Formats: sequence, C-alpha cells, structure tokens
Amino acid sequence: MLRTHPKSRIALSTALLLSLAACGGGGGGSGGFLPTGTTAGTGSGTTAITGGDSGTTAAAKLNGIAATGAAFAGAKVTVVDQRGVTVCTTETDAKGAYECTLPADTKAPLVVTAARDDLTLYSTTASATGGNVNVTPLTTIIVSRLSPDGNPASLAGAIATRPDTVTDSTVKQQVAELVAALKPLLALLGDAVDPISGAFAADGSGHDRLLDSISVSVRPDGAGANIEITVKAVPTTEDAVPLSISFRSDATLPPLPQSVATATLAPAGASLAVASLFDRLTQCFALPLSKRVNAANDTAAATGGPSDVIAPECRTLFVNDDPASYLSNGSKVGRNANNQGAFAGLFRPGATGLKYDRGEQQFFRANGDQVLSYRTTDSTGAVQNQTIVARDVGGTLKLIGNQYNYSVNVAPTVQDRDFVSAPAFNYLSVSYDVTIPTQTNGAGSAIDHVVVKAPNGISYTYKPGAGNANLQLEKVDGSGSATTTLLRLAAGFRDAARSGSPSTIEPGAYFLAPQLSDEQLRLLPEQGAFTVDFSFADGSTATQTHRLITRVPTIAEARLVKFADLTPKLRDEIKGIAPAQALVFDAPSASEPSLIDFSAEGDLDGWTVPEGATAPVALTAFGASSTGVAFEDRVDFASSARKAKIYCSQESQADDHCGTINTYSVYAAGTKVNLFQLSGTSAQQVLYLKGFSTKIPAP
Repeated sequence: MLRTHPKSRIALSTALLLSLAACGGGGGGSGGFLPTGTTAGTGSGTTAITGGDSGTTAAAKLNGIAATGAAFAGAKVTVVDQRGVTVCTTETDAKGAYECTLPADTKAPLVVTAARDDLTLYSTTASATGGNVNVTPLTTIIVSRLSPDGNPASLAGAIATRPDTVTDSTVKQQVAELVAALKPLLALLGDAVDPISGAFAADGSGHDRLLDSISVSVRPDGAGANIEITVKAVPTTEDAVPLSISFRSDATLPPLPQSVATATLAPAGASLAVASLFDRLTQCFALPLSKRVNAANDTAAATGGPSDVIAPECRTLFVNDDPASYLSNGSKVGRNANNQGAFAGLFRPGATGLKYDRGEQQFFRANGDQVLSYRTTDSTGAVQNQTIVARDVGGTLKLIGNQYNYSVNVAPTVQDRDFVSAPAFNYLSVSYDVTIPTQTNGAGSAIDHVVVKAPNGISYTYKPGAGNANLQLEKVDGSGSATTTLLRLAAGFRDAARSGSPSTIEPGAYFLAPQLSDEQLRLLPEQGAFTVDFSFADGSTATQTHRLITRVPTIAEARLVKFADLTPKLRDEIKGIAPAQALVFDAPSASEPSLIDFSAEGDLDGWTVPEGATAPVALTAFGASSTGVAFEDRVDFASSARKAKIYCSQESQADDHCGTINTYSVYAAGTKVNLFQLSGTSAQQVLYLKGFSTKIPAP
C-alpha cells in the first residue's frame, strides 16, 4: 500500500505502506512443395478439449517441431480449430517437439501457436487428419500473410467466419512464394524441407540450419504487418548493412539478393554449439565459490582478477582457456570492492547456482565472432536477458567479449507513459537508449564528447553532465544538453484521435524534432549498426561499432505491444495522490520510516503482466528532494514478482533526498516522487518501460 508518514499522508483511497526492511537493488498446412514428412513428438501434458459441431474427422495425432534454430523448449502449444475451440494444449520438450491428440470432432482449418515469455510463434494447417505441423519464424510469416490484418494472432478468429482463408491451396501458395524468395539461401544450404509439414530436428542441421541462418521479424501495426528476413552472414565491415528483405504482409515477397549465395554462414550444428556453451557456463556456476575462484570460504564475496579463476570448468569457458583473454566494454574478468568487473558473479556466493539457457546466435561480427543472446536465472528466480560475444575455436564456442575498451550500451526502447489521474494524456514513445558512462582513456583523460551515428546516418552528440553518471544527449538545436540518455525518435498519444505532440506536456523530456515518421522508422534495418566516436580531453580519439539485434518499432506497431499494468487497487491508490501530483514524504521516524512499498493494501499485488508481455525486472522511483535535487531510486527483482519495495539511495554528497533512521537510509522530509517506472528487457535486448505518473499535465 502507498503511504507516507501518517502526520502528512496525502488523502488516499487506500494506503501506500512504507515499512523498514533490508535494502534491495542491483543491477503448417497440409501438403507443400515436397511430400509431407512426420516427426515423432514427445511433448508432455497434452489436454484434449472436445466441442460439439458437425463436419468431424477421426481422432488424429498432430505433431511437429517448434524452433527458432534453437529448440523452442518449454513453450506452451495451443491448437485452435475453425470453431474457435481449443482442441489441444501441451508443451514442447527439450528438443522443441510437441504432440497432440485431436478430438474426433475437430474441425479444420487449425491454427497452432507456441508461446514462451514474450515470443509467440504461429503455424497453420488446412487438415484435421493429423500429421506434421512445425512452428517456426518461417511458418509465422505464412500465418501473417494468410491473416486478413497481417497479425498472426488474428488468424484463429478469421477462420471462424472465413474458413477458406486457410485451404490446402492457399497454404501451398504461401509456402511456394516464401521458398522462391529464399531460393539463394536454400540453394547454399541444400534445404528442401517444407517449412510447415516437413520433418526436421532442432539440431543445427538441414532445415534447422536455415533457421539458424536467418533472423525474422513480424510486426503487426493494425493495418498489416511489417516483415523482415535478415541473413546472419559474416559482414565485410562492422557497420555493413546486413543482407535482408523487408515487405508488408499483403505485398509480393521480394527475393533475397543473389549475393547470399556466397555468404559465410554459421556451420552445421551451430545451435548445438551455442547450447553447449551455456550448459558449460551453468556447470561452472554450479561449483561452490571457493572451487570457482580463490576465495577464503563459500559464504563471503571475494575480489580478484582473471588469474584468481581456478576451476577448469570456468577457465576453459574462455579463449585460450584463460579468462585474461576476455574484454568487454572496458571490463576484464574479475571483481573489485565495488562489485565491478566482467563476470563479477564468479566471485560472489549469491551467484552460485546461476543457470544459463535459451542461448541463440543473433549475428556475426566482421572477424567471425558471434553475438549470442541468453537468459540467466538465479537462485531467487530473478531473470536477466543479456548478450555476449563468443569465438568458434575448433568447433567449440569460447568467450572473448567485444574487445572494446569503453562502455557503451544502445537499446531500442518502447515507453508507455500512463498519467494515472489524467489518462487522456497517456502516450507512447520509441527511442534509442544510449548509455555511455563517464570514463577515462588509458592515460586518465576524461571524455570531452561522444558522437553517435545512428543506422539512418544521423549523428547525435553526448556530453558529460554535472552530477550524472552517464553522458547526456545534447539537443539537436544546440541549446544545451537534455538530462537524459533517451533519444526519443517518435511519440504519439495512446488516443490516436488526439492531435499534437506529447512533447508539449513533458517539456523536461527530450523528443527529436521533427520526429521520425512511421515509414522512416520502418525503413531502419533490423540489425542496424551505431558508430560511436569518442573524443577525450587530451585530444585522443577512439571508435567503436555497436550493432542492434532489432530496430525500434513504429508508433503503430508500439500500440499493439503488451505492457505490465497496475492492479485496479493500486491504481486507485495512486489516483488518490492527484491533489498534490506527487507522493510527498514527511519526517521519518523509527516507528514509521519513509520507505516505498509498491503494492496494494493488504500486501496484494501491485501490477499484472499479460501473456506475451515482457515481464518487468526492476522498479524505479523518480522525484526530487525538498531542495529540488532530482533523483532516481531503483530495485531489481525476479520476473515473477508482482510487488516491490524501494529504499532511498543517496547518489552523491549533494544528494539530500535521503535521511537515516537506525542506520537505515530513508526518504527525507519533503522529498517528492512523481513517477514509478517498471522496466524489463526482452531476449532481443528491447527495453520496455511502463511509467505511472502522478502528474496532471496542463491542457
């Protein structure tokens, strides 16, 4: 519940409880162009749901493989028939296989989905007689092109009134067109498997090698879908534009460029090599602390460097079997007293048992190194999606890092700003979050400025800002620096009928002017590269290239993104803050310390996460002290969490928004909080921000 000190609590419909506790924080269709094959599925937990209708078939087995190249393991598979009846639910096994027994009255056509976290794959078949129906990014393209509005999720509803949308003929046509567009790549790989009905295994060979060699995005926008197929080839230079085709769901498929026929791709078995790397990482972290590194015991965090990593299971993860070979964004393997360093978890007891999984190769660097995405889950259930650079050494992937001396992180960002007491002002924005910490070069000289060139060729300048740990974006008009790392490319009100720009209601935020149109955003490449030029005070320079996994969405695409949301009870509590437009703290006391418990009254959930949304893993409170010093306090938590506490954290000596009670840091009298923001990062490193503002903007 939301509550300040009782003597000054704002009238709320319920309460925001501020209680003292330990600090948190941290950081296919029937038929095809080839004869249909079958694959034995071993999915578990099958449930057949019967429903009444005529036009039935005999009970049948439906099976297939769900894969993105890597096996889509642990995904929920749902089969919906023409009547809208869910005729089967099951789960894919470790190899991505599933199997369903269809009820005798199942009515074709069928739509098959495989959902895991924030990613859903789709497929379809015109038959209810069973057989093989794979679920992959390629089958998702086919479903999108069959769906009347381009949204794969809409096809199940469409066939209820238009069953002729999915017939043996329409499915074969879509398969044939897709195969024709991919001809140079199929020829290079020797793949002749029907994407929907063909038999294959998620082992990095055959058809699965094709899936390993491409990245697919299908982005519905209400009127259709923007689709892009990118070939994961070794680029000639770090900033080279990738080989790709992009098209609308209702348009003719353009062919891949013929140059694909000579592209350098991942070898057969690439997905297995990736899985092996992350299995080995899990085995390293399964060891007790004192077995992993030079540590006095297994309970106290240690400090040290690459030479202090002692376990062969850990040392052999790195190139040359030596952690000293690893460098990423200026960090080498180790941990200092401030918990800084690459793989600092090797030196912490809390990281024991850390599990690595869901590894997937995203793209190559010009030297052949591979950028991999992966997930970690710690002993508390906290999940993080991250990337890392590995090198193929004789068929085994070894960790090498990006070998860059300076820390830079660029993340496509989608922000949903919710004015809880003034919903007419709610808006969406899409941004690049360019995070460049203040840092020095090898001679100790500080950064003077950094020029960041975006994939569309436009450059932006970032400079140090007083009191800011990260460089701040300089306004394009030259009027100074904006106090943000977010480069908002476009924004639009949630109410599409509302005219004007959200920039007028939040003058303190930075919005690109003029903003990019949806068409300009759509034309940005999925694997766009940023060139980052450093200029230091001593006149020295350095250049790094940072490639994204995916582009920012258009505003129309962002309108269809699912976000976490407040529970009705907590929303009502925040609405009660409206008269003051901020949560205001009174002087703390030992009996009523000023801390934030972001939950509904009765210690109930504070937010919900709809299926298909990226689950938040952090909550940040933004505000200002009584003297106007801005701050942001953050707490990290498990992706399964639905409530959280935030404790005051002093950022500098000049920061006066915190006080102390019994050695605990609490919020000082007069401190105001006007924005609570949930954040989470998808496997493709897209940052999703859902902010709840107490402000009521001026009309």
